[in-house]
Amino acid sequence: MVNQGKGRALRVLDDAFVPDERKAEVRKRLARLKGQVEGVERMLADNRPCVEILTQISAAQEALRGAGKVVVRNYLERCATAGIKAGREQDVYDEMMDVIFKLTR
Repeated sequence: MVNQGKGRALRVLDDAFVPDERKAEVRKRLARLKGQVEGVERMLADNRPCVEILTQISAAQEALRGAGKVVVRNYLERCATAGIKAGREQDVYDEMMDVIFKLTR
């Protein structure tokens, strides 16, 4: 059993792992996240109520989760599928388990 979760990525594709259209979607979500984090900083500086700050933090967390969902989808469609087709099922399953545990802690 190969442990892919210790800094070694499962390399099964020779081309770009994340297509440009998905990169654009992730970048859009990250730009929104950046604005939300800056909003939290402004709210703190302006001494806004805790509930307003927590609402903004929640929105930022959701933006980051959304970016993660796009990358996980890409991983399943491209990387994991290619690994399975290449006969590396166990490596893919091990790596996917690592990803699931990272995303759910």
